[in-house]
Amino acid sequence: MNLQKYRADLIRFQSFIALFLLCLALSIMSDKFLTVSNAWNVMRQISVNICISTGMTLIVLTAGIDLSVGSVLALCGAITAGLLRNGIEFPSGNLFIGFTLFGAVVAGILTGSALGAFNGWAITKFKVPPFVATLAMLTIARGLTMLWTQGFPISGLGDTFLYFGTGWLLGIPVPVWISGTIVLIAVLITNKTRLGRYIYAIGGNESASKLSGINVSKVKITVYTIAGALAAVGGILVTSRLDSAQPNAGTSYELDSIAAVVIGGTSLSGGRGSILGTVQGAIIIGVLNNGLVLLNVSPFWQQVVKGFVILLAVIIDKSNSKND
Repeated sequence: MNLQKYRADLIRFQSFIALFLLCLALSIMSDKFLTVSNAWNVMRQISVNICISTGMTLIVLTAGIDLSVGSVLALCGAITAGLLRNGIEFPSGNLFIGFTLFGAVVAGILTGSALGAFNGWAITKFKVPPFVATLAMLTIARGLTMLWTQGFPISGLGDTFLYFGTGWLLGIPVPVWISGTIVLIAVLITNKTRLGRYIYAIGGNESASKLSGINVSKVKITVYTIAGALAAVGGILVTSRLDSAQPNAGTSYELDSIAAVVIGGTSLSGGRGSILGTVQGAIIIGVLNNGLVLLNVSPFWQQVVKGFVILLAVIIDKSNSKND
């Protein structure tokens, strides 16, 4: 009995243990790691992944997956930057539509929401596996990004827009405030609302959820829509921080997002996990990325290390699932 309790406690705090050991190792190997400036740098960097991973968690809890978040991030960031910088011009009608900062940001988020809703619609309407549907959207969104930008960065977006990604509020970076607010709302949704209960129910047993009267299609479309909107928020933060919308932005972000979700204890089979666990996973990924840079590890080896970390997390997840 004591052994079972010990094992349960170990599983519950495995993310904290991994984070502590990682920080301890990096602090020994690099004297730059345990500094205030580096800590805020890590928090600013992981804010984007937290936004994306929050939406990814909701999807994975329904036993789904979204491989398109990186491309959606790039497209929404580019659309926001393009509308803010250039507006929309209709030469045939001699018409020009300019966008305020608020209008451009809303347009970017609505674009992400629409792409996410399309993913959910394709998955529920045509029974396309989430892996295939979102893989197709990955290619579509990346192609649309190239068409929108013509392959060139969109820069010079103004100091007000830069505040989203580089500003400070009450001594804390603005991206941290934004991602923290998103996490708080997502925690309330998953723990205190009917939608949250439905998400867990669908991931636990979709057939039983249908028989109990849950509109599974509606819930899934809602979840993918939220994930698309949060990817757009991440795109706006990245674009703001760089003062430039890069056509190739968001490459491999979906891998960091999935890694954060799995490391945070959310089961890829659905029905088990939490938003706060994902935040812990995102912090681990962020600290790992930061540590590898401080140690001057080659970017190629960084990919190898992160790949093994993801594989290890999935193995642990499967092992925990068998023993439940």
